[in-house]
Amino acid sequence: MNETTIDRNAIPEVAPTFRFQWEEAQDCYVILYPEGMVKLSNSAGEIMKRIDGQTSINTLISNLQETFPETSVEGDVLDFMEVAYGNGWIRNKS
Repeated sequence: MNETTIDRNAIPEVAPTFRFQWEEAQDCYVILYPEGMVKLSNSAGEIMKRIDGQTSINTLISNLQETFPETSVEGDVLDFMEVAYGNGWIRNKS
């Protein structure tokens, strides 16, 4: 999956085998799964916080752009979505 194949109108949700949460001991957001944990960067955490099963990717990009007007976020969001879909952390809400 790449930027050209990501449906920006899709509504992503965290896949049922994964859990997204703040991990105090790691001082960062993480994705937990039965085999372990993935520590997320600050920007990845900001993106994942907005994946709620109700918000489209386009809206998510707009919300992040409003929160961080000093930088262009679209490319970073689409790159992260490619990784998140590829790893199965998120899926499109059915």
